[in-house]
Amino acid sequence: MLFAEEVGAGRPLVAVHGFTQTHRSWTPIVERLGDGIHFTLVDAPGHGASGAVRADLWHGAELLGLVGGIAGYLGYSMGARLCLHLALTRPDLVRNLVLIGVHPGIPDPGERARRHCDDEALAVRLESEGVIAFVDWWLTRPLFATLPAAAAGVDDRRTNTVAGLASSLRLAGTASQEPLWDRLPELAMPVLIVAGEADTKFSALGRQTAAAIGTNAELVLIPGAGHACHLERPDAFCLVLADFLADVDH
Repeated sequence: MLFAEEVGAGRPLVAVHGFTQTHRSWTPIVERLGDGIHFTLVDAPGHGASGAVRADLWHGAELLGLVGGIAGYLGYSMGARLCLHLALTRPDLVRNLVLIGVHPGIPDPGERARRHCDDEALAVRLESEGVIAFVDWWLTRPLFATLPAAAAGVDDRRTNTVAGLASSLRLAGTASQEPLWDRLPELAMPVLIVAGEADTKFSALGRQTAAAIGTNAELVLIPGAGHACHLERPDAFCLVLADFLADVDH
């Protein structure tokens, strides 16, 4: 079973963090929206208090559904991929779907094989250096170039374990993900896709994902933000999220 903390009151929303984070990474969002939303903040497999859980994306999605039940689902990066897998396997549980920096999978087998080698190299580096050194290096990657140190949650990321994070890379990394592009039209619930405007890779992926889903999906780009747009510009993100949830409630 995955660990989850219940916070706030209102419409139910299950939130799943990104790689190396824990459920506490959602604190800036909860502080702004907790009066109108009942958050279920989940520690993903291999992370936080779910550090001993070993699960690929399909199994992780199953575990997520058991914890979250019928609700809206919000995921960032790795967490977005978990939420996407749940929406495809248990659409009866997912009232609406918010995906930040989502990747539906690498369609080219050769590119996916290269990414598998990269993910394995990351796991080996993690096992060699330990969590503190790995997290410090991880946050220097170009993906997080616009993420202020004060918003990165470094201390919280360092509470994870080597074994947990390495298992996440090997079992639930992008390379291990079955490409889901052909299945995206199955999503019938309202879908909000969010990316940072400065995150060119995931902005492009967001456009492609929204187009593949259809008219029930919308894309919003957060100005002046990169991959972790909800942490870089939480006020702007919360306005977008609140507007989306208000619309789907009518």
